[in-house]
Amino acid sequence: MTTHFFGDTAVLTGRTMRHVTRSPDTIITTAIMPIAIMLMFVYVFGGAIGTGTVSYVNYMLPGILLITIASGISYTALRLFTDAHGGIFERFQSMPIARPGVLWAHVLTSLAANAISLVVVVGVAVGLGFRSDAGALAWLAVIGILFLFTLALTWVAVIPGLTAKSVDGAGAFSYPLIFLPFISSAFVPTRTMPRPLRAFADNQPATSIVNTIRDLFTRRPVGSSIWIALAWCAGILVVAYVVANISYRRRIS
Repeated sequence: MTTHFFGDTAVLTGRTMRHVTRSPDTIITTAIMPIAIMLMFVYVFGGAIGTGTVSYVNYMLPGILLITIASGISYTALRLFTDAHGGIFERFQSMPIARPGVLWAHVLTSLAANAISLVVVVGVAVGLGFRSDAGALAWLAVIGILFLFTLALTWVAVIPGLTAKSVDGAGAFSYPLIFLPFISSAFVPTRTMPRPLRAFADNQPATSIVNTIRDLFTRRPVGSSIWIALAWCAGILVVAYVVANISYRRRIS
């Protein structure tokens, strides 16, 4: 049964990946908005924001990476919505395939597509002056956190992909997620914010994730922020996974 699941998932992932490679504009579009935001903040606002001895592009890159992920997972919801409303699910149900493989194919495709977008964004950041003295272990930790965050948000994207009534509804859920890093420590220190806004910024997932990645890039002690970041990612992942699978069972029942 396990071999059957992995084999079916691999085949279905190949199918969804072909959709992405035939429409590379989705990856380009995913990367363009974060790059545009990065250029605007570095060259328009960066000179007015004090970040101490850390260059502004180094300071704000972690937040840009989260925006890249939030932007990319909207396409996961759209691809899943298209399958759910295009009769593909019904065709798959008539075939002897592992049913969870349908969802996992979209999830794995999301991880691969977002990884490409993240590499593109980091490459542009290097061109803008981003530099890091982080060692191999720190970079692996950054990659691990971004992977876990992408996985968690991808399962969040599965829910509207299965339950939305329109294409616009399937993609619109990502807007609050894209906006979330702006109300965090991603672009300005939270101490500069009004007290109510600072309370929210200090206690939402983007801030702990951004602070952790920033500390890893600058080789500073991460302290408790890494555990808070991992807890947020794991909590979102568990809840989204459960709700997504319930929604999927209802969809195919």
